Amino acid sequence: MFTGIIEEVGRLKNLDGGRIEIACEKILSDMTIGDSIATNGICLTVVDFGADYFAADVMPETLRRTSLADKNFNLERAVKVGDRLGGHIVNGHIDGVGKVMSIRPEGNALLIDVAAERSLLRQIASKGSVALDGISLTVVEAGADSFSVSMIPHTREVTNFKFKRVGSLVNIETDVLAKYVERLLTFKETPDLTRELLEANGFI
Repeated sequence: MFTGIIEEVGRLKNLDGGRIEIACEKILSDMTIGDSIATNGICLTVVDFGADYFAADVMPETLRRTSLADKNFNLERAVKVGDRLGGHIVNGHIDGVGKVMSIRPEGNALLIDVAAERSLLRQIASKGSVALDGISLTVVEAGADSFSVSMIPHTREVTNFKFKRVGSLVNIETDVLAKYVERLLTFKETPDLTRELLEANGFI
């Protein structure tokens, strides 16, 4: 579990088949094999690390559902029990990929519009939470084919969004509560086949 508060921005060192190596510094301080690291919002497991990098295996499913096209990666270690939850609950399970449609100043902040599939937009609500490349953000407005978030200068400067431009891809993780609500609202009851089988065989 993560909070969406980015600790540092790492650099792509190598991507060879199903293994990625990312150069970094801060998160190496207490790293061990098997640690979970949110990498642009993707929960990856550390399989190797050295003095200036860590390596993780990337499954075909991860490659299908996410974007690893960046050279700059937002990194966050898993939250410890007792830590402050500064952002929101982020699982590191990417729901889809969006595209930055516009970045425009609004006062001391930036208003960022992101296009996404309708299946994702069903789980995104105004004033709700969303994670973009692992960054915990508040939704300003949710439309039929896109949504917008507002970002303060500090967040932009300490994350990979300082490199983002119109057309850039972003990994999207919707709020876990929205997933459960949608499931409850759309679930269709079906016969309990297990009970029918037990009754047919005289167990109940």
